[in-house]
Amino acid sequence: MAQEQECRPNTKDSKFDTYFETIQSRKKLPETLQESLTDAFAKIPVSSFPKVPGGKVIEISADSSVGEAVKILSESNILAAPVKDPNAGTSSDWRNRYLGIIDYSAIILWVLESAELAAIAISAGTATAAGVGAGTIGALGALALGVTGPAAIAGLTAAAVGAAVAGGVAADKGIGKDAPLAAANLGEDFYKVLLEEEPFKSTTVRSILKSYRWAPFVPVATNSVMLTVLLLLSKYRLRNVPVIEPGKPDIVNFITQSAVVQGLEGCRGRDWFDCIADRSISFLGLPFMSPEEVICIQSNELVLEAFKLMRDNQIGGLPVIEGAKKKIVGNISIRDIRFLLLRTELFSNFRKLTVNDFMNKIAAATQETGKIARPITCKPDATLGSVIHTLSSQSIHRIYAVNEQEELVGVITLRDVISCFINEPSYHFDDYYGFAANEMLNH
Repeated sequence: MAQEQECRPNTKDSKFDTYFETIQSRKKLPETLQESLTDAFAKIPVSSFPKVPGGKVIEISADSSVGEAVKILSESNILAAPVKDPNAGTSSDWRNRYLGIIDYSAIILWVLESAELAAIAISAGTATAAGVGAGTIGALGALALGVTGPAAIAGLTAAAVGAAVAGGVAADKGIGKDAPLAAANLGEDFYKVLLEEEPFKSTTVRSILKSYRWAPFVPVATNSVMLTVLLLLSKYRLRNVPVIEPGKPDIVNFITQSAVVQGLEGCRGRDWFDCIADRSISFLGLPFMSPEEVICIQSNELVLEAFKLMRDNQIGGLPVIEGAKKKIVGNISIRDIRFLLLRTELFSNFRKLTVNDFMNKIAAATQETGKIARPITCKPDATLGSVIHTLSSQSIHRIYAVNEQEELVGVITLRDVISCFINEPSYHFDDYYGFAANEMLNH
């Protein structure tokens, strides 16, 4: 499992070390304060962290369709959920019961690949050019080529994909570049086919989990310490950490980056928190990325291109900008893809859906203008405490630093905030990671 091996924290020159060392070098906190905080987190058991709302972790069956998974995530207002194998029976070993975590990132990868399959057909121009018969061009490809109607689509399969690739169509045309074009040409039919027509309708969570997982499934035990969790959610870039009770089969808690930052917000008034939170973000070296390093999307670009940028860079959101000076006008996050899949009726008139069209249409339909259309920003002299309060109270995952002209200066993520409060002792990996480390290294 190549993706899981990327998360092994024993490689000194890994991207994880580079990120974390940069953070530590830019923070101006007294060394004694940082060490005291790190030692304190190393003594707090994971079992003491508050349970998920309702007290029960929401899980998704591996045999659920992708459409069903999107609905569960959306209705539960969560970004991810553990995937349980219904074939595990009564096994008490969590390794047999859980296959991983399904989240919007995996769903986006699946959507984009489906669009790229349609792009093959579009690039080929006709079924004959793709090297296959009209009866095997595939549902999305059929729409792209003008083969419409329920009867026509129902009789088609995705067999054209392999044939087109074998014939060199993908290599010649550049399969990874045409997904936005394919979706734009197909309009609302693209999203409808994904959830309503075969073979996509029958695509299960199990099948996409194997191919489109961004991060490893790394649970920690209830008797692990919170420093391990904080490092996994910051240095090692995990967005969530399942918690299991040794000897028992089920996940008992699900700790996310958002939950940790909300927990930090609840510590307001405590000396150790205020000592750090009262500092300006610039004092703490935030934002860590320069404006040139922030991945952005222009408001007039296709919305699927935004999701493609998230996929290619493995990030959860993008600032929407206008002009060469990067004036920020909005934000689009990875979870917004649920609107394309669940609210297809909103896009009946959008043959070429731009980011700006997408934000405005959703804001008007859902009356969530504050969350979707208006970017949430801060100035470089803002305190870390104010940033934490905004992230927590608005239930968002990033805040954009801007200058007086509302031009983008940088981005501050949940990961960055958590990293401000900890460092990694040289002994921690061997002595304290325990269960989580063994799982990462053994997969």
